[in-house]
Amino acid sequence: MMSNRVVVTGMGAITPIGNSVDEFWSGLKEKKVGIGPITVFDTESYKVKLAAEVKGFEGKNYMDPKTAKRMERFSQFAVAAAKEALEHSGIEMEKEDPYRVGVCIGSGIGSLQSIEREYKKLLDKGPSRVNPLLVPLMIGNMAAGNVAIQFGLKGKCFNVVTACATGTHSIGEAFRSIQYGEADVMVAGGTEASITPLSIAGFGALTALSTSEDPLRASIPFDSERNGFVMGEGAGVVVLESLDHARARGAKIYGEVAGYGATCDAYHITSPAEDGSGAAKAMEMAMKDGNIGAEDVDYINAHGTGTHHNDLFETKAIKLALGEHAYKVHINSTKSMVGHLLGAAGGVEFIACVKAIEEGFVHATAGLEREDEGCDLDYTKGDGVKADIRYAMSNSLGFGGHNASLLVKKFEE
Repeated sequence: MMSNRVVVTGMGAITPIGNSVDEFWSGLKEKKVGIGPITVFDTESYKVKLAAEVKGFEGKNYMDPKTAKRMERFSQFAVAAAKEALEHSGIEMEKEDPYRVGVCIGSGIGSLQSIEREYKKLLDKGPSRVNPLLVPLMIGNMAAGNVAIQFGLKGKCFNVVTACATGTHSIGEAFRSIQYGEADVMVAGGTEASITPLSIAGFGALTALSTSEDPLRASIPFDSERNGFVMGEGAGVVVLESLDHARARGAKIYGEVAGYGATCDAYHITSPAEDGSGAAKAMEMAMKDGNIGAEDVDYINAHGTGTHHNDLFETKAIKLALGEHAYKVHINSTKSMVGHLLGAAGGVEFIACVKAIEEGFVHATAGLEREDEGCDLDYTKGDGVKADIRYAMSNSLGFGGHNASLLVKKFEE
């Protein structure tokens, strides 16, 4: 079966280091760390004090105030990032068949804010006081739904929920939708807003979060002193198109999605497989899909959370997938600056890959001072490096054993 080539024509980002792609990318180049004390609730009784919050975001700046009020923060982030991505793409919806433009934007959790708020009302004031819009405010698919409503996108509209792999799976499944002719255009990515008391308590109880109180030593993937990830929030959304459709409208092309691999460890609800075999297989599948060898991969944007298990087992996975070439490839972790955006992580990290290809630059893993035992690859310690990037890979590994890898390449006719 013939399949369509799929290209990236637009990008949008809301992140802890900037509320646009340009601000986000400038922040990465400058090693700007978007981590600080949690401001949205009192952390006095919590061991975890830091998070990577989005700053200065107002939903009403991206849509009318009434519409914004009917959306929780994770949906607002998705609409804002989609707005930037669609504007960036130059697509004119009045010239499109809306049934050929789809959406795949996932959220790992949906709205914990609404659950916490309305559950308190239920306990304090009884069931009659619960907001009648609780359910449509809360459920994770509403990011995709709201984006579709806001921009009149009537094609395939769905979402993927695979915890921390959500954004990567969402872009991968959107890529497949275009490849196999179900859509001409897909607005795809991830969004999350889970800096809430219940979330921080829950992830903290799991001992997944860093308890450091120094913003510069909290999210330190691959470092010997790492002790967990830092909760982040935001959204990363891209516009994917079939190459034929992009050419027909004269779109500027920023990169090509070359391959996608997805596997499951089928091992443990939180820990990756210790030998890295599941994640390695996802990378191998992405390379096979893109018809390239390990030696062709120039750069890997690692899942790189800063938990002991993830960084060690992901390093093993890269060695397993790439063999000796693992020691030559550029690797970094965007989470060193923006924290872990859960369902949105894969979206913003995919954008970092496209920008790395576009500008020939691999950003540093901020805060990495001394690699831990077993973490012996090139994680771009110190400063970012100029490099000609033809093929970049983005990895995401989610609770439940979900592994996803996307291969993106420099566009060539």
